[in-house]
Amino acid sequence: MTLSRQTGSGAWLVARHLAGLLDKRAPAEGVHWTVFDKELVEKVLTDHDLPRKLAEFMPEDRVSLLDDMVAELLGLHPPTWTLVRAASDTILKLAELGNVILIGRGAHIITAKLPHVFHVRLVGSAERRLERVMTHLQLDRKAAAEFIERTDRGRHRYLREHFKVELDDPLRFDLTVNTDRISCELAAELIADAMLKRTEPPYAEARR
Repeated sequence: MTLSRQTGSGAWLVARHLAGLLDKRAPAEGVHWTVFDKELVEKVLTDHDLPRKLAEFMPEDRVSLLDDMVAELLGLHPPTWTLVRAASDTILKLAELGNVILIGRGAHIITAKLPHVFHVRLVGSAERRLERVMTHLQLDRKAAAEFIERTDRGRHRYLREHFKVELDDPLRFDLTVNTDRISCELAAELIADAMLKRTEPPYAEARR
């Protein structure tokens, strides 16, 4: 499963509840559903034998293309496309193994051709997302608003620059959930229901 999100829409809470639900409702012997968010960076570095110091250059919400170019010219990290390709390879490998919830990093684009992957987008109002970020990161209102604007802008740039798509294109998702109106716990239940039903005939047959 891939989980795309607006900043502050509760993705980590939804993913945590979802992993627990799927462990119960779609168990695999000896395997637990695992959430990959920031952990994905460590996985990429390990898979591709890259130095740990590169982690600081790999957030998907980096905004400045100029900063990336300068860092590459100074030899601070490999070309950005190399890091994106490494992340894409790891995302594909994890998706093919299954029982994973992949948050962000264009995972819904990278895995778009895999028929067994379910794609979800979480959205919410600016005010509610602001409240979540203020609480979660212990920021004042101004700092939280700046964090949301900077992070969302960086994520849009990441998808536009590296995959030539718009992040919030609704046709790229199986399901979009508004976490203003639906709690994170209920959102997890709805997503689990939808994903599991999609694997049942006749819907599964219709997707082939």
